[in-house]
Amino acid sequence: MTTSSKFLFRASVVAASVAAASSAYSAGFALNDHSATASGKALAGVAASNEDISASFWNPALFVNAKETTVYVSGAYVMPSMDVTVNSATDTSLAGSSSLGTDSTDDSVDNTLVPSFYFAKPLSDKTVAGISLNVPFGLSGDYGTDWAGRFHATETGIQDIALSFALAHRVNEWTSIGASVQLHKAEVVLESQVGSVAGGEGNGRIEADDIAYGYSFGVAFEPRKGTRVGLGYRSEVDFDFKGNVEYDAAAEAASATLVDTTVSDSITFPSLLTVSVEQDLTSKLVLGLTAIKTGWGSMDGINIDFDSTQSNSVLTFGFKDQWMYSAGLTYTYSDKLTLRTGVAMDNSPVTDEYRSARTPDGDRKWISIGGTYDFNDMTSATFAFTHVMIEDVSVNRDGTGEDLARGKLNADYESSANVVSVAMNMAF
Repeated sequence: MTTSSKFLFRASVVAASVAAASSAYSAGFALNDHSATASGKALAGVAASNEDISASFWNPALFVNAKETTVYVSGAYVMPSMDVTVNSATDTSLAGSSSLGTDSTDDSVDNTLVPSFYFAKPLSDKTVAGISLNVPFGLSGDYGTDWAGRFHATETGIQDIALSFALAHRVNEWTSIGASVQLHKAEVVLESQVGSVAGGEGNGRIEADDIAYGYSFGVAFEPRKGTRVGLGYRSEVDFDFKGNVEYDAAAEAASATLVDTTVSDSITFPSLLTVSVEQDLTSKLVLGLTAIKTGWGSMDGINIDFDSTQSNSVLTFGFKDQWMYSAGLTYTYSDKLTLRTGVAMDNSPVTDEYRSARTPDGDRKWISIGGTYDFNDMTSATFAFTHVMIEDVSVNRDGTGEDLARGKLNADYESSANVVSVAMNMAF
């Protein structure tokens, strides 16, 4: 029992670093609401947009949209829902498995506020300096310690905050370029039950963080009046997480080999490639198209080092690079009001083979609406609403291989999300 408890914690709780359990808005654990303007059209045309500076997250060249000193502040309130039905679950089979029942959960994901901030300062008629603050990746969720899959996962929290410094330059009337350097601060909270029904169980918790660096570059073209094309790239970010693992009294009583110690692990967050086109159909109506590739393949596995007598634990994720596609319309209703709508297909990086309680991820479809009201030439307010439909998926872990110390779990997941975004744009 002590050996299985120790391995269970090492092999299962660390997987939360790529959990999708509460990232119901975007596939994997990416967060794609960095602009209420872009969200209103499901990111359609975002890397080619000439509307405001918030599109610079996907393409830093679009800081040239600022003609004056400009501040754009956006916030998205993500309201996910995930219903879990456990069909069967057992604990570790190393010392004889026991049924864990079918207690499920329908309140395992938390509402989350995703903030974004952009500041642009023109240095000349052609060059703009920009600063932005975003949360590119994140999730927050808690299954609780009573559900039948508690040896596979309980609490998970991830937050990546990125501070970017950018320069954008208008080369000529139809070409702009831009680039940024980024400072990332990421924190991870991972929690899981350890032990077994027969020998007693307790709780283990990891808290770790790191600071890392990334970059982005982009280019925007307007080859003819009314036709805009944009391409932006955000780099992978390599984190070397360091932190602590702590066990509660029940876990320590169940096994003397479970000791508080320090931990470390290296994780590479994925790159983002965005290609967009915008076409003015009339003087008031604009069509936008976007394709976004997220390099999830960089997260194919994990190797965590417990700085004690516990040996390293290796866990396979099997993520695959995936694309998101969107199309949308922007309509200038009047001098004061602009309306938007869009749809998107966001493909999950998780494969059936490796889907788990940590990654119960499915393909997503978005339906978005939004608009902007201009109070005057200097100030505007933007809103957006997105409904995300997520494919029903099943988790079927047979208790062998990497799950030898976790036990078996068979569960069905039904998920969706609603997202409300608001923003203020102010020029000085």
